[in-house]
Amino acid sequence: MNDRTPFQPGRPVVLRGGTVLPMDDGRQVLRGADVLVADDRIAAVGPGLEAPADALEIDATGGIVMPGMIDTHRHMWQTVMRGYGADWTLTQYFVWNYLEHGKLFRPDDIHAGNVLAALEALEAGVTTVVDWSHNLQSAEHADAAADALQSVPGRFVLAYGNIQQAPAEWATSAAFRDFVSRRITGDDLLGFQLAFDVLGDPAFPEKPAFDVARELGVPVTTHAGVWGATSDAGIQLMYDHGFMTPRTVYVHAASLSTDSYHRIAATGGSVSVSTESEQSAGQGYPPTWRIRSHGIPVSLSMDTSVWWSGDLFSAMRATLSADRSREHLEAHANGGTVTHAGLRADQVVEWATRGGAQAIGRSDLGRLEPGYKADLVLIKNDHSPVSFPLHHPYGHVVFQAQRGDVHTVIVNGRVVKYEHRLVGADLDAARRAAERSVEHLRSAMGQEAWERGMNPDVPESKILDNPYTYTDYSSADTHSL
Repeated sequence: MNDRTPFQPGRPVVLRGGTVLPMDDGRQVLRGADVLVADDRIAAVGPGLEAPADALEIDATGGIVMPGMIDTHRHMWQTVMRGYGADWTLTQYFVWNYLEHGKLFRPDDIHAGNVLAALEALEAGVTTVVDWSHNLQSAEHADAAADALQSVPGRFVLAYGNIQQAPAEWATSAAFRDFVSRRITGDDLLGFQLAFDVLGDPAFPEKPAFDVARELGVPVTTHAGVWGATSDAGIQLMYDHGFMTPRTVYVHAASLSTDSYHRIAATGGSVSVSTESEQSAGQGYPPTWRIRSHGIPVSLSMDTSVWWSGDLFSAMRATLSADRSREHLEAHANGGTVTHAGLRADQVVEWATRGGAQAIGRSDLGRLEPGYKADLVLIKNDHSPVSFPLHHPYGHVVFQAQRGDVHTVIVNGRVVKYEHRLVGADLDAARRAAERSVEHLRSAMGQEAWERGMNPDVPESKILDNPYTYTDYSSADTHSL
């Protein structure tokens, strides 16, 4: 543990005098309030709280205290390739990861990426991440992913997938069953989902994987409405077979029809919006402007550090901006103008907190109220002129704050970041592991392929209607060339 931080496990913590955003139904703003943490729970919220004599007191004056943010879709294993694909299109991403070089990732590389991504999340005030881990090619890869997540003091959900095999193959394998029995044991800090996509093939080859998810009682998270890859046909198959449930998370959902949105709304599912990804890669226009009209619950995600930032400040800012941009463009096209924004800053902060909690089925996360889990963030930077004045706290979180302003992060009652520094994190070890993975990948690819991979050519034979190879299905909906 870092000598600068005199924390002991189980020691009460009280944050004093901050502007508290409890994220309750009324979206209150509590000025000059305290938050008391005892064990793994929020014990009290309010002004002038009495705290145990041994409580650690943190001065939150001038700062914002809010629930920890929740990312519902991040390919953590790819983090060792941070920024490598900054100029990629979605097709280039598919070719590189799904059809070519993703196969080179060893269990050690999965572990290195997950550790780096987990530390990055905590540093940015993201206390829970759904690890959309779709390169678990073997039980060893899966164990490496779980080991990494459990080595970092955050809250994670392992969404198990394997892009190199059909879902029906890996989800019904003995190795997968053995992994679940060994590793998914009810750990409060490690949830579990199944992660796979539905391509729209009328034969519905993904059905056995849905059957396994139903048998295990775990949710499915799926990339839906991705232009050129997954379409309304996949939603129709899920609906017709009864696999659309309130626990299903539809990632992106950016190029679906009104009928598909109706089905998601009617069955109670939610959408994980990755605005930076949808804007840049081409899944479709970020869909909040459409799904809001259907009353579909929203959560936020950042997708992958191969392209984008690993924090939800950027996601909130991009999402609010994209939604408002579309609202203005629609009004202009009709000869009108927008006088009041339809989407407000407090709603986007809610999506980054309560929305994420709802998506992963955690009714004890996403709010600062007595009895809720003590996952919280203090945004405070006394060395920054951007930290004051604080007029509109929700707007400040969305448009002014950034990861460098995250002063304190608490997960499950444990302080994991304090005074802008991670507590007890071995960044040197994480760096060395990432460097070993990069060297392995560079060596296995060859220097020429490595350099070309940052903006690779895409042979016509690899411009596919979807990046998966377990079915020959193609359709006009997915724009097969």
